[in-house]
Amino acid sequence: MARREALLRLHKSLTTRRNSLRKRFGGQLEDMGHVKHASATGDVADAAFETTGEEMASQMAVLEAKELVQIERAIHRLKQGIYGVCEGCNIKIPVARLDALPYSTVCIQCQREIESDSTWLEARNGEDWARMSDAGGQEDREITISELEHNFSK
Repeated sequence: MARREALLRLHKSLTTRRNSLRKRFGGQLEDMGHVKHASATGDVADAAFETTGEEMASQMAVLEAKELVQIERAIHRLKQGIYGVCEGCNIKIPVARLDALPYSTVCIQCQREIESDSTWLEARNGEDWARMSDAGGQEDREITISELEHNFSK
């Protein structure tokens, strides 16, 4: 029961972070429409500073976009009833790992394999996660503890 409660808590955490990232991306897109370029009175240092700031914001956006994709994937697995199960070896991912990295879909051992060979998971499962979509029309519905039940006897 404690594991199911932890998974429900993690689902709420994932959903909150997903919504925060979506809101941030919406604001960034709106800000891009109002970008001000260096004025004629600004000097070269002002232009360089502005360019550096835009570059850093762009790099942050890339990292947050990757995080959002991972969160969407974890929420998709939760809805399938397989969240917390390693997609590499099908054992339960320890709750401590999920607390540290809620969108993790692999155990530490499988993560090490992935880090040494980036195609390891795709070759093992024959899946292309880059094309995975969470478009099922149920993306914002509430999850109950009974929906998190899964047979972990493996």
